[in-house]
Amino acid sequence: MDNQDRYDEVFRKYSKRFFGVAFDWHYFKAQGLAESGLDPQARSPVGARGIMQLMPGTYAMIKKARSESFGDITDPEWNIAAGILYNRDLWHFYSAHPDDERLRFMFGSYNAGPGTIRRAKNVARKKQLNDKTWKSIETIAPEVGRWRYTETLPYVRKIEKNHRTLDEASRKKLLKPR
Repeated sequence: MDNQDRYDEVFRKYSKRFFGVAFDWHYFKAQGLAESGLDPQARSPVGARGIMQLMPGTYAMIKKARSESFGDITDPEWNIAAGILYNRDLWHFYSAHPDDERLRFMFGSYNAGPGTIRRAKNVARKKQLNDKTWKSIETIAPEVGRWRYTETLPYVRKIEKNHRTLDEASRKKLLKPR
């Protein structure tokens, strides 16, 4: 197992636990790659920590709401578990969206916060755009106040690119003769 694969079992386990067996766990690994390059010691300038770059306050809120005992924010397993669990809350929040769009809104909210994306959706509606498509959000992004959209939009695209790369690598492994 190479360094890139070392957390695969953790991503699989918590994707299955919080999203079900049919959900593609590669999306969360792609997110971890975008967030930290899978570095459990990563720390952002604003204080986000670990592989999934969770803010300590968000992590504490998730930890408090769970009956299982989450460990330290820097523990890779708990950081990944909490990041996926937080994604699940965002996934449910966007239940009226088609699944491919829902992923983009979930990841965009993870990065910018759900309130920011809600404001963006409001601007899209006012401009008579479909507020359930990420393309509309990209279009109006510069008009949304207090949003570092130049961070969020590339972040969502990076996760999608990482996912395609992981998906291709996974297919190659399956096709490789043993």
